[in-house]
Amino acid sequence: MRKIIHIDMDAFYASVEQRDFPEFRGKPLAVGGSPDGRGVVATASYEARKFGVKSAMSSRMALQLCPHLLFTYPRFDVYKEVSNHIRSIFSRYTDLIEPLSLDEAYLDVTEDKQGIGSAIEIAKQIKDAISEELGLTASAGVSVNKFVAKIASDFQKPDGLTFIGPSKIVSFLEKLPIEKFFGVGKVTAKKMNQMGIFNGHDLKRFSEIEMIQHFGKSGKFFYQIVRGEDNRPVKPNRISKSIGVEDTFETDLREREDMVEEIKRISSKLFKRLKKAEKFGKTITLKVKFGDFTQITRSRTFFTPMEQLVDIENQALDLLNKLDLQESRVRLLGVTISNFHDLEAVEEGYQLTLF
Repeated sequence: MRKIIHIDMDAFYASVEQRDFPEFRGKPLAVGGSPDGRGVVATASYEARKFGVKSAMSSRMALQLCPHLLFTYPRFDVYKEVSNHIRSIFSRYTDLIEPLSLDEAYLDVTEDKQGIGSAIEIAKQIKDAISEELGLTASAGVSVNKFVAKIASDFQKPDGLTFIGPSKIVSFLEKLPIEKFFGVGKVTAKKMNQMGIFNGHDLKRFSEIEMIQHFGKSGKFFYQIVRGEDNRPVKPNRISKSIGVEDTFETDLREREDMVEEIKRISSKLFKRLKKAEKFGKTITLKVKFGDFTQITRSRTFFTPMEQLVDIENQALDLLNKLDLQESRVRLLGVTISNFHDLEAVEEGYQLTLF
C-alpha cells in the first residue's frame, strides 16, 4: 500500500510577507499589482479571503470588497529561497518529491529515509519543521494516491492535517461537492448540475459510457477518480515539453465576449500545430497577461490526451471562466498543450509572473 503526502503552503506569498513585515500581520493583505492601475491579486491572506478576495481577481475589485485591504508587490526571489528550504525539509524523509509549484508538492513516503513508517507522523514532522524553521504554516493531506491526498490537504486549511485511509476514500468522495473535484470548472459543474450531479454519490450513478458521451475523454477521468482510482507515481523529475500559441493585442481586451472569441481563434491555430506535429498532450495551460504586465497561468491535466479541437477549446474556455476578470484589461492570451507522454495529475493552480 502506497503512502502519499501532499503538502500545500497556506496563502504562501501573503504568509511570507506577513512573517517578514509586522505591519501586515493579522490584517487583510493582497500580494499583487496596485489597485490604482490594472493590477491583479496573486495571493490573498486569510484575513482578506474572509471578504471574498481571491487569486486572479483585479486589485480594484478586491479593494471594493475590502476597503481596508493592504497591497504589496511580490518578492519572487524571497519566495524561491523559502521554497528551496521547504524542499530541503522534504528531502530529509524521501527523495520521491514531485514539486507542482513553489508552494506545493507530492511526496511518496512508502519507504521513508528515517524508517518512521507512519505517513501521518512524517507529515506532522514536516509541518512542525516548516513552522519552527521558517515561521510559516502548511496543510498536509495523507492517503494512498495523489488525487485523494491533494483533496485531503485542502480539507482543513489553514494548518491542517487530514488522513483519508483506504476504507474512507469511497465514502469521502461520495460526499464531496462536485465543484471540489479537480478538473471540474464552472462550465462543467453547471452541466453536471443540470444532469442532477451535485456530489460524488450523484456522479457514481452514471456509467463510464454515459460519462464519455456527455464529457468526452474527461468523462472517463471523472468515472475513475470518483472511485478513488489513481495509480500515478510521484515523479521527481518532470520534463515539460509543450506547443503553444499566444497573441498580444494592439488594444487591451475588456469584454469577456472578445476574450472568448480570441480563445477560440488561438485554440484553432494551436490544434493545427498539434495535428501537424502529431502530438497531443494531457495538460492545457491558459496564459493571461494584463495591462500592467502581470501574468497569470491556469493549468489542468487529464489522464488522456486532448485530440479534438472541441476538447482544447472547451477546456481553455473553462479555465478562462474560472478567472474573475471584471475591470481587467487583457493584453495577451495564450493556450499551451504539454505533457505529451507522461501521465500526470489533474492539477489546477495560479502562477503570477511580473515583467
